[in-house]
Amino acid sequence: MCGATEGGLSLDGVNVAKEAVIQGQVLRGAEPVGNAYVRLLDRTGEFTAEVPTSATGHFRFFAGDGEWTLRTLAPKAEPVDNKVVAAVGSVAEVTVSI
Repeated sequence: MCGATEGGLSLDGVNVAKEAVIQGQVLRGAEPVGNAYVRLLDRTGEFTAEVPTSATGHFRFFAGDGEWTLRTLAPKAEPVDNKVVAAVGSVAEVTVSI
């Protein structure tokens, strides 16, 4: 079951006050990219986690406070890095264009 809503993923069941959430969508042009992978790298570039995108191109991480890099790996595309700052009590929304 997909919890996606218009404008992003549903936060039902997520206690944003206690989590630093990084989420978003991978797009090629205006089309969502499913079966891509998004990696979460810490400020030193160390691999922390990886998730596949959903059929609608969405992904979500629960991270600690601080600066992170999202590295997106998708078929027929060069890797794309995006810097993001996570903070407990907020949701960092990222749109990745490949």
